[in-house]
Amino acid sequence: MAIPLADIPIEDLSGERCVPCSPGRLIDRDEVESLTAQLKAIADQTRLQIIHLIDQAPAGELCVCDLTESLDLAQPTVSRHLKILTTAGLLRREQRGTWAWFSIRWDALQELRKRAFPRGADSSPF
Repeated sequence: MAIPLADIPIEDLSGERCVPCSPGRLIDRDEVESLTAQLKAIADQTRLQIIHLIDQAPAGELCVCDLTESLDLAQPTVSRHLKILTTAGLLRREQRGTWAWFSIRWDALQELRKRAFPRGADSSPF
């Protein structure tokens, strides 16, 4: 049920003024590009699912073949997503014979959080 706007009280704050404060310093341009690349790597449904699946794996690592089966995607598609995550520094790749195994670089995720959200990094153990 919609509420008519006329019935919503409006608080008059016209007497108050915004007093600008220093919001802090901007992130360096190179740092922003690096952070953006990592955040873009995570901000994809398939890649987020890959990270989730690896995190849930009992050994903390999965083979490409495990991921293709779980995601119901072709091996080249999964490999492309894994390459993006690995290039962004978020996954570790280990070649074992024919197959590549992937694990999460927790240190990289912690560093990403610390660099992107410095105030929040001190308040949580992640």
